[in-house]
Amino acid sequence: MKRMLLGIAGGSGSGKTLVAKSIGEAVGKQVVVIGQDSYYLDHSNLAFEERAKINYDHPDAFDTPLLVDHLNKLRRGEPIEMPIYNYAMHARLKETVRVEPAPIIIVEGILVLAIPAIRDLLDVKVFVDTDADVRFIRRLTRDVKERGRSLQSVIDQYLDVVRLMHLEFVEPSKRYADIIVPEGGYNKVAIDFIVTKLKTLLD
Repeated sequence: MKRMLLGIAGGSGSGKTLVAKSIGEAVGKQVVVIGQDSYYLDHSNLAFEERAKINYDHPDAFDTPLLVDHLNKLRRGEPIEMPIYNYAMHARLKETVRVEPAPIIIVEGILVLAIPAIRDLLDVKVFVDTDADVRFIRRLTRDVKERGRSLQSVIDQYLDVVRLMHLEFVEPSKRYADIIVPEGGYNKVAIDFIVTKLKTLLD
């Protein structure tokens, strides 16, 4: 079976996860979604204060060799044990999640198109393009409510790291995209277009 790798990139809070979820729901069981965030390097050997200082928006923050290995295994029809990352503790858990292969493998993350080792594997490349103010508000809400961060820590991280890394790595990677989706998962026309194309390729 020819399995397809679809990459979805874009800034933090752009709506990548919603795009991936919308595609998955429309196509059904023929899709499996892998989050790049699950592949942050494990720094559990460091004190929490030290882990909190790491730049998590830089390509070097990810265990790219493991992610590439897992994507290749899924493409070959082999299951993987995907890591579980605890955002509040900035550490990888000992437990993993077994992921079975599917005809369409979606990998989504801020730097999916910025890292050549990942980008070169992709059959279809999507960039979710959302205004910076909207992305910041979404990130602020998510990190405070879902990841246990303080309001000030999210603001400081955005100004010190996230914005700079977006301009250096994420935004330039848009030029590699086959499809650019404005406003993420709320762009129903773009989602329908991608879903229709995927169903055609599956047939």
